[in-house]
Amino acid sequence: MRAKVNQDINISDYSGVWVISEQNMGKLHNVTLELIGEGRKLADKINKELSVVVLGYKISEIVKLLEEYPVNNIICIDRPELENYNTDIYASCINSTIKDMKPEIVLFGATSIGRDLAPRVSAKVGTGLTADCTSLEIDEADGKLLQTRPAFGGNLMATIICPKNRPQMSTVRPGVMQKALKSSEKTAKVITPEIDSKILVSKVIFENLVVNDKPRVNLQDAKIIVSGGRGLKTPEGFKLIDELADVLGGVVGASRAAVDSGWIDHSHQVGQTGTTVRPDLYIACGISGAIQHLAGMSESKTIVAINSDPNAPIFKICDYGIVGDLYKIIPELIDLAKSNK
Repeated sequence: MRAKVNQDINISDYSGVWVISEQNMGKLHNVTLELIGEGRKLADKINKELSVVVLGYKISEIVKLLEEYPVNNIICIDRPELENYNTDIYASCINSTIKDMKPEIVLFGATSIGRDLAPRVSAKVGTGLTADCTSLEIDEADGKLLQTRPAFGGNLMATIICPKNRPQMSTVRPGVMQKALKSSEKTAKVITPEIDSKILVSKVIFENLVVNDKPRVNLQDAKIIVSGGRGLKTPEGFKLIDELADVLGGVVGASRAAVDSGWIDHSHQVGQTGTTVRPDLYIACGISGAIQHLAGMSESKTIVAINSDPNAPIFKICDYGIVGDLYKIIPELIDLAKSNK
């Protein structure tokens, strides 16, 4: 697949890798650190600089935090108009900065904000966008970015290039890449680009912020996840899943089938249309292993599968498989875990 050709640019004018950071209410989103880790690898391969773009208002603490990571530049756009996320203004600021500074690669997180912002930026800049990437590599032959993502419902992986447009732009799924480690050397240069006040105006008026204080499961940072699927047969089965997760010190996950059945909230969903995870231990209970689910958890360090069907696809990728009735097996695991405490 190829991005739309733009005949008006000189590719040699573009240089460097950019990460568009995401912060909310003074807290940096984990995906930013994942993108820094991946962006550093890409920048090193093409021998170019890595820059992080941060937008907001009174964000000096975010800048200080970013200085602790292995980045060459921090492009800081700190304006009152950016205090609350606004698609129009954020996209215009990033577009203006890209056109002035000309990066060759720009990475966004495939979060709710990233998925809203990235396509608008790509349209303004006049380049292509590869969404929901799970792998990024540099073509050793010519230095192009190889952007790989699931296609056709996850049944195959497509590698997409943008040979004649710049920047090469991607969104990357949270939880797929390794987080960057802090650097002992703080060498990042803080750059404050000029922003025309005319682009800080939007037709959208911010009225107020409503915070959803409903507890949400943190799947991305969990070290242990116990997930339930359609094999539970009833929503009551998640009580058993919750008990096993609790005794192991983990959290509860779920397959799309369980979520679509209304048995558990979508925030617990693991998979291509849910959350991508890479815990130390992933226990799949009553999950057959559809490719969309496997795409979201196959990078787990240790995978344990419990299923009554010996031919379930999940057994092809698990480290340990148990064939049998999960309503008999899970209580034994709970008792075993309790006895070892």
